[in-house]
Amino acid sequence: MALMVRRVVTGHNAEGKAVVVDDREMDNVIVMPSGNSGALMWVSEETPAGVDSFDDPSNRKMGISPPPGGSAFRVLEVLPGKQAFMHRTDSIDYAIVMKGDAVMLLDDGEEVAMQAGDVMVQRGTWHGWENRSDAPVQIGFVLISSLPPAKHWHADAATP
Repeated sequence: MALMVRRVVTGHNAEGKAVVVDDREMDNVIVMPSGNSGALMWVSEETPAGVDSFDDPSNRKMGISPPPGGSAFRVLEVLPGKQAFMHRTDSIDYAIVMKGDAVMLLDDGEEVAMQAGDVMVQRGTWHGWENRSDAPVQIGFVLISSLPPAKHWHADAATP
């Protein structure tokens, strides 16, 4: 079964009052060759992003990375037993496990078990998500364009 996700978008009417401009189940869900499915919720071309018009960017064709200087918001459903697709993007990724249990893998073999309600901040790292359970996992991702990481950056270098 492919991902089903509802998206609500707000905006302003002619008087400047807040209104709902779109409320629907997403129809742009793609099923990837892995069998996993995903939907692009929103994309901004730049930061700060404009909020004065409603040109829905969710049907845009794009890879994993957000536009340079911009952001992307997507929801992914990982099927049971699916192996990690290892990748990295020049972005800060905010990941929210919405449903189920997942394992996030790093390129050195480190693993982090995540469950519904857990959040992760990924900062330009090689990683992948695996589902070792018997139920689908849904994860929301907000990717914000970033500079690439320095070649020899270490976590302790950020400590004063």
